[in-house]
Amino acid sequence: MLKSKIIEGLVILIYILFVLFQFTGHDDLAYYSSSLILPVITLIYFIKVKDKSLFFTLFLVLFSVSDILVFFESFDVYKHIDYYFGNALYIMSYVCLLIEICKSIKIRFLVKNFYIHLVVLSVLSVYIVYVLQNIVKPFVVTTDEYYVELIYNIVLLSLLSVALLGYFYKDNVKALYLFIGVLCVVFAEVMWVAYTYIAERNLLNLLSTTLYLVGFYFFYKQSKLLDEKNEGIEMVSQEI
Repeated sequence: MLKSKIIEGLVILIYILFVLFQFTGHDDLAYYSSSLILPVITLIYFIKVKDKSLFFTLFLVLFSVSDILVFFESFDVYKHIDYYFGNALYIMSYVCLLIEICKSIKIRFLVKNFYIHLVVLSVLSVYIVYVLQNIVKPFVVTTDEYYVELIYNIVLLSLLSVALLGYFYKDNVKALYLFIGVLCVVFAEVMWVAYTYIAERNLLNLLSTTLYLVGFYFFYKQSKLLDEKNEGIEMVSQEI
């Protein structure tokens, strides 16, 4: 218990240091400190959560590894692969979280009962991906980078849509926390795109890191809850 409290305090301390570095002009230190927040949260997950899900654990580990890799950017060998390798890890982590959500959802039930939601979410996702690709297109150097960004955005928006549908399907607190976590991470990604490609403003980076922190807090909270569907939803599912 004491160990976990110390690590939780470490998360708060790192976040405070990030804010101080960000608004005092130490951008590099802010960048490195923010990259430590989520790996430390992952450490808390391993210490405090007994019943660990495979794909959710893989999501946290892959995401954390990609964050930690920023400390190797100064090495010449890594500079040539950091963009592709780092983004590949993020994409795989999101795919693992997508599988984690999908494995407890009956797709047939969703198609029959939420087809309008599926259509609307699909249209919105396509539009948002289109907008994001238009933002990053002038800044990508090669065609390969463009497709990396495209795959990244498709996976991210698919994750958001599935998380929302998962909440509609299960109608419980765990699914709600999971959706809020995904929503925060998606907005954090959008803020990061704005910070990276539109305007390097401190507020955008602060919002992005804060949303990541809030999102992973809800991920952690949902990991400690049982996955029980609402009885009404379960009865309708059984009838179908």
